[in-house]
Amino acid sequence: MNFLTLDLNLLRVFDAVMIEQNLTRAADKLAMTQPAVSNALKRLRHAFNDELLIRTAYGVKPTPRAESVWPAIREALSKLEAAIAPPTFDPSTAIASFRMAMADSTAAYWMPYLVREIEKTAPGINARMVPLTTRDPRNMLLHGDIDIAVGFFPGVVSQMTGGQSSTNNAIRHASLYTGRYVCVMRKDHPLANEPLTLDNYCNAHHLLVSFSGRAHGLIDEILNGINRQRHILLTVNQFFTAGRVVASSDLLTVLPHHLISSTGVQNQLIWKELPIATPAVNVDMLWHEREARNPAHRWLRENLMSLVEMTLNSENPQIEHQHALI
Repeated sequence: MNFLTLDLNLLRVFDAVMIEQNLTRAADKLAMTQPAVSNALKRLRHAFNDELLIRTAYGVKPTPRAESVWPAIREALSKLEAAIAPPTFDPSTAIASFRMAMADSTAAYWMPYLVREIEKTAPGINARMVPLTTRDPRNMLLHGDIDIAVGFFPGVVSQMTGGQSSTNNAIRHASLYTGRYVCVMRKDHPLANEPLTLDNYCNAHHLLVSFSGRAHGLIDEILNGINRQRHILLTVNQFFTAGRVVASSDLLTVLPHHLISSTGVQNQLIWKELPIATPAVNVDMLWHEREARNPAHRWLRENLMSLVEMTLNSENPQIEHQHALI
């Protein structure tokens, strides 16, 4: 390749296709026709002596060569864009709409804080909540169905940090906070005044919160690893529903401690530490690279992180913990 004769506009096309991983969406973003985008990629393939992007049933897939050069191209284009047209954003006059995917309990916990911030500083911004029915929202972000996802995505984040997927370069993430799982039951549950041993836990009836509806979760995988199992009597897809059912039954459930208050019946519940070791609940925020430099989107991300920092240490005093009964 001779860099002096390379048409640098081709790099903008390459960047857009890498972000969108779809020629049609990249063409729309660039205000070009799809044949023009295809022609630009053909010239780039010749210049790089590499296929760069291979067509698939769902769009295009980058080659290892494309993945290796994209970070440098992305950084260079970002610096040029910031130097030539630095973004400005005034929240008091901005008009923007965001589609956000969260579990019901996460939305119930954080949205009141975000709404107050929007009303106070950015009245022209609105948000639309989209149901989060998966632990892997990357396709929703890649296809532009949502602008941001907040939740517990252990498999996704481990792949992203480990560089195991070609889609990782188009998805960004930030850690919001870390919580822990606890066992939740009604105040007058038969186990309320008993130690929560492993035997007591496994012999009880359980409610599982599963976004996908699959009647097997993280706790079951951990129990299987020690040759134990529990009886799941009911599976639901909302923490709110879980709290209501547990408050009026003998079922046990497992919830992130910080989200017990989102059930709305926390004064009817108690929690105990689980008799098994569980991983931390790492809550992350995911978004697509196409929004990385959008000033309105940046405002939203920064406010979410600020709200988390302000409220993270506030424990709800109405949630009782049976310290002596563990």
